[in-house]
Amino acid sequence: MIEWLINGLGVAGLWLAVEYCLKRQTAQSLEEASLIPFADDPEVARRVELATGKTVKAIAPQGTKPGWGNFKV
Repeated sequence: MIEWLINGLGVAGLWLAVEYCLKRQTAQSLEEASLIPFADDPEVARRVELATGKTVKAIAPQGTKPGWGNFKV
């Protein structure tokens, strides 16, 4: 019986923590955050845009800086 109480308090605490962290978020900011994993690859961003109809703000990956590409230890 005590285990149920402890588990229930744990679940309630987790739910309250998530609610507290997300209370200032808008629907638009959550939607943009869900598309972040696709933003670094322009080809994947285009496929996600075609599949979902949502705009992904893709940025091209940076190239290697001079002197940093062939560093061997």
